[in-house]
Amino acid sequence: MWGTWACGGWVRHLVLLTAALSCILLAWSVCALALDPSFDISQYAHTAWTVREGFAKGEIISIAQTPDGYLWLGTQFGLLRFDGVRNVPWKPPANQQLPSSYILSLLTGHDGTLWIGTWNGLASWKDGKLMQYPELAGHFIFALLEDHAGTVWASGFSSAPQGGRLCTIRNGNVQCHGEDGSLGRGAENLYEDTKGNLWVGLENGLLRWKPGTAKFYTLAGNQDGIQALGEDADGTLLVGWKAGIYRFVDGKTEEYSLPGFVRQFRADRIFRDHDGGLWIGTLSQGLLHVHNGRTDEFRQSDGLSGDDVHAFFEDREGSIWITTINGLDRFREFAVATLTPNQGLSNAHVGSVLADRDGSVWLATRGGLDRSNKGQIKNDHVLGSNMNDYPNSLFQDDRGRIWVSTARGIGYLENSSFIPASGVPGGNILSIAQDTAGNLWVVNESSGLFRVSLKGEVQQNPWSKLGSQDHASVLAADPAQGGLWIGFFLGGIAYFKDGQIRASYRTADGLGEGRVSDFLFDHEGTLWISTAGGLTQLKNGHLATLTSKNGLPCDTVHWVMEDDTHSFWLYMACGLVRIDGSELSAWSVIPRGRCRLRFSTAQME
Repeated sequence: MWGTWACGGWVRHLVLLTAALSCILLAWSVCALALDPSFDISQYAHTAWTVREGFAKGEIISIAQTPDGYLWLGTQFGLLRFDGVRNVPWKPPANQQLPSSYILSLLTGHDGTLWIGTWNGLASWKDGKLMQYPELAGHFIFALLEDHAGTVWASGFSSAPQGGRLCTIRNGNVQCHGEDGSLGRGAENLYEDTKGNLWVGLENGLLRWKPGTAKFYTLAGNQDGIQALGEDADGTLLVGWKAGIYRFVDGKTEEYSLPGFVRQFRADRIFRDHDGGLWIGTLSQGLLHVHNGRTDEFRQSDGLSGDDVHAFFEDREGSIWITTINGLDRFREFAVATLTPNQGLSNAHVGSVLADRDGSVWLATRGGLDRSNKGQIKNDHVLGSNMNDYPNSLFQDDRGRIWVSTARGIGYLENSSFIPASGVPGGNILSIAQDTAGNLWVVNESSGLFRVSLKGEVQQNPWSKLGSQDHASVLAADPAQGGLWIGFFLGGIAYFKDGQIRASYRTADGLGEGRVSDFLFDHEGTLWISTAGGLTQLKNGHLATLTSKNGLPCDTVHWVMEDDTHSFWLYMACGLVRIDGSELSAWSVIPRGRCRLRFSTAQME
């Protein structure tokens, strides 16, 4: 099953299936998935809604989600309710109004209350009732937070002499602090860490408000004060301060270095997603994303709505929403992700892919042999740099050795070295397989089918000896009867055993038309053949072919895989298709029937 996926043909970039296969399209289900932490930002599905295109008036400053699933967007010109497709300006009921139409902050409480911080005070909305809080009237409400005990915290600033104010709201009771001017111009940031500490970012330092007695830590030297608060993976407080991010431990700061990133930046927002990825919103430099020991960027030039980031939000489906000076962005996980040289590939053209038994993945590219392991890609330079040394087909034998073909011939990897195998000429090696006796079989496009025995003896079978004027394109060992199945480039398959063709099938017998590109033996031992004319099942000597007439979106099938639930995944010319195993079983009984198919298009660049 885990042989070569794309032998004999180079594809641009590498398309990988992910754990989100069961949720290819959002419309299929409501399953909630966090973003895969191994991906760069550019590998996520990204959508931007911009002010320039008329999505909203002015900047979108804040964002929240209510229990009904709607997103609420705070703008300079009012509150918008967004369902993912269309936004609608929200208007309060008659005889009720917000303190201001300029929305600075939003928060959805655990009880479903929508808290609305404005340019001129605080309001809350629940069960059709809008409530204002006179204790914060006339204040800019910069930050809102609900702590683990259910208390809502609101930070405000007024131009009046008393300056900043910090209020707690619980069970309708409001208690405020800072009337004596001790909070300066107030807090633009509130953060509760995983230990239960509540941190308040002030103009000239940090205030740890709880638990216990409040304690102030001076952090001077920056006229903009504390710009952002967040948390490192080990629970250490992160502070956006001066020209970067700092770890804050026991009153001391140490610079927080971003892997592979050396430029200075102003961090206006720090956000850690459900899977541990760190997102940093900057002033004028777009997004920074720290994950798996690397940092990548995403800016307006990459498609971000704007380079000044205002707010982050992770919704119930695991999507990350970002508001910027010019609009709104959403990042969600693709069912099919793309790897490019930006993620470490030696070259964008990938000839074949092999899943190693140890869980890593080998990639044969025009730039060399790469290996992906736990999201990290390493370039293996055991092959030469000459074009004739570029890897093509890949195969892992029953001893765990990785076989690699090049224009010079074939060989295997051992102790970080490439060991050439003599007797098999170089050229275009299209497929490699191993039979139940341990013999290795190699398809050489021009020279024929080669057998390499356990002793290293090589036997050549010219294509004419196999009764074909055509060359093979793919091989598969039969796990039950021994021998090989051979698929031909111009169509047709043959069963080869003990040096002879024992059976053959063509289009007239029910096989799909055109090139045979893949074989799969399913969990019941049934053989499935991927062809240019559909997916053919061979069972008990009978063939049946699934095509667009049965519900496929097109006919050409490049390869097929079976997952742990016995669903089938077809990579086709028109995209990726999933067929439930029960639906395929029903079709097998009545081959002319139609399957209920789920598919999405994942175009190669």
